[in-house]
Order: sequence, then structure tokens, then C-alpha cells
Amino acid sequence: METKTFGQTLKEIRRSKGVTQRQLATAVGVDFSYISKVENDRMPPPAADTIVKICEKLGVPSDELLAMTGKMPTPVKEAISENPAAQQFLREAQTMTLTDDEWGALTQQLKKLR
Repeated sequence: METKTFGQTLKEIRRSKGVTQRQLATAVGVDFSYISKVENDRMPPPAADTIVKICEKLGVPSDELLAMTGKMPTPVKEAISENPAAQQFLREAQTMTLTDDEWGALTQQLKKLR
């Protein structure tokens, strides 16, 4: 099974939402040719904060596209980098090599704390 690129995935999502490249570009504040180049894999994926904006405009969660690029939105990166307890938590989780289901269960448990 062939893995889709970031660009292919973005194009598929955008088309499924009935949004043109121009509409998306205008909504996000980039040139439409940039969207075209990213979707056709002629440019690397955008910065994390741009990916978040794209996903907001398309009405989809940004997690999948961010994970494809290995990027994190600036507020998340700052929250982790400025908090020793958060770093310790993530280091511990990393050593456990959690599955996607386990990460999901952990997220649900975290939500119950508040």
C-alpha cells in the first residue's frame, strides 16, 4: 500500500470540502500558486501554524496533517519547551512506546482531570 504525501492528502481533503485552491489560499493568506505547488509536491509542507490555518479553513482537525510533517503548532511547542513537568511527562510516554489507541485513552483520561 502506497503512503500518500502531504500534498496528496491536502488536495484530497480540500476537494472533498468543495474548496478551490484560490478560495483556500485567500482564506489562509497565501498565493494560490503556493497551494498548487504544495499539493503537487513541488514545495515542502508549510509551517505548522499555516497547516493549522489551512485545517481551520477546511473544517478538519489539524492533527493528521501535522503528524505527517512532524511539526507542532507554536503554542504547543512553547507550552512544552517552557514546562519541565510537560517535558518529563512526554519523555516518560516516549519510553513506553504507546500505541495510537493508548495515546487516545491517555487523552481521554487527561480531559477528565479538568
